[in-house]
Amino acid sequence: MIEAESIKRPGRVRRLWRLLMRVVALFLLISVVSTAVYAWVPIPITWLMIERVFEGNWINKSWRSYENISPNLARAVIAAEDARFCEHRGYDWEAIKKAYKRNQKAKRIRGGSTISNQTAKNVFLWPDRTYIRKGLEFYFTGLIELTWTKKRILEVYLNVVEFGPGIYGAEAAAEAHFGKSAKDLTRREAALLAAVLPNPIRWSASKPTGYIRSRAGTIQARMNDVPDPTGDPCKRAIAP
Repeated sequence: MIEAESIKRPGRVRRLWRLLMRVVALFLLISVVSTAVYAWVPIPITWLMIERVFEGNWINKSWRSYENISPNLARAVIAAEDARFCEHRGYDWEAIKKAYKRNQKAKRIRGGSTISNQTAKNVFLWPDRTYIRKGLEFYFTGLIELTWTKKRILEVYLNVVEFGPGIYGAEAAAEAHFGKSAKDLTRREAALLAAVLPNPIRWSASKPTGYIRSRAGTIQARMNDVPDPTGDPCKRAIAP
């Protein structure tokens, strides 16, 4: 009887191992295929959008190509969110180290996430802060950096990022906050939109607080250090 049980146990382990390997293989296949498809196809919906619907906010979004979004907005989000966007390969280790050191002393925890990290999170993952989610974010960041151009990463980011309750992407944000198309955004309007990105539910680009006005002014100044992103935000090759 004991011998029979010892024979069954390794059999169960092998079956569980095979099942796990199949699940991993299926995940890898789906993730690679979906990433390849999204390199060309507009993102239809994200997990955050679905979550916001259950919170009572409907989805307001209109996809626009990179060429139909003002370079001012591309410049503003790079200045505000990821100054080294064109230099790194998805992970800004320097920013991560600085954030770690700062968080040892500060009460408010801040990360060193890049536009690539945020794009991977917004497109493929659910909004939370678990280690599993962060691990998957790391994986998808590497995947989009390998298969998408920097221009595509920024284009997707500008089309799916949240700019207010139920407002996603540059076009919907420009219309909702300034009554115009995303291609017509001024430097100040773009800076205001970029200023609310850390908390678009709490802050408004069209009704800015004193803090947001000040933050937008800082972003406008930093925009001068960002090369003209017209046509392609990263015309220069990334150093290996």
